[in-house]
Amino acid sequence: MTYLVAADLPTQPAGERFRALLARGGILQMPGAHNGMAALQAKAAGFEALYLSGAAMTASMGIPDLGMITVDEVCFFVRQITRATGLPLLVDGDTGYGEALNVMHMVRSFEDAGAAAVHIEDQLLPKKCGHLNDKKLADAQDMAAKIAAAAKARRHLVVVARTDAAASEGIDGPVARAKLFVQAGADAIFPEALTTAEMFREFARRMEGVPLLANMTEFGRTPFFTASEFEAMGYRMVIWPVSSLRVANKAQEELYRALRRDGGTHTMVDRMQTRAELYAAIGYHDYEELDASIVKTVIPEAMPQR
Repeated sequence: MTYLVAADLPTQPAGERFRALLARGGILQMPGAHNGMAALQAKAAGFEALYLSGAAMTASMGIPDLGMITVDEVCFFVRQITRATGLPLLVDGDTGYGEALNVMHMVRSFEDAGAAAVHIEDQLLPKKCGHLNDKKLADAQDMAAKIAAAAKARRHLVVVARTDAAASEGIDGPVARAKLFVQAGADAIFPEALTTAEMFREFARRMEGVPLLANMTEFGRTPFFTASEFEAMGYRMVIWPVSSLRVANKAQEELYRALRRDGGTHTMVDRMQTRAELYAAIGYHDYEELDASIVKTVIPEAMPQR
């Protein structure tokens, strides 16, 4: 009942709760949740923090991940996930939606919407998914200025600096950038699209003492590793950014094909979440019980015809 009942709401700021999860040790596992329903399901599975992917947000809107959406559109997703679950949420902040002042606006907006952490990347617009080709890197000092602006604007938000330099600069480029970003105020570093276990280990060795985030996206440049394997390589956080959307989209595609082919959903019913399961997931009857004046839904009879 996090959405409505004050007693269910966390009293500690989201960023502080995120830091506490990092401080306890081990690796913080954050599955991507592309909407409130996915977030509730991830919470029910036992996850303690979540990730909101720009690629998942844009794909759910039917557009590509090319830096096209606005801060306010992201805040819509942030609010629905944090209200539904109360869990700390790491949000994809793309390139910061502009320069230093825009970054500061983004940070305050995300905090107000309920975010716990944000990552900002060192790409130039039009930015691309980190596992695609021909990414254009921002000047390292310009990116450091954005990180400094984010750190200055935040009240509690955890600032994660992402670097996409590995694709064009090997290991030395992202390490040098990461050290500059930490000096500018980054709390953690996200080295994107590393391609081997050796690269992950070397980056961690050269950034000892700095919390690191690993991205375990499917169909990308990074081989499959488990959370425990990333932990052994020196990483404190791992995300699976688009997995929930990919599974949901595949299921929906199969539904629509079956519906078109068969003229009904009868062949797909055994793969559906039941009404009872849906109501349990969203706490339907709990909401009804909040107010004694709310009665259980009754389907109205049709109006008499004249």
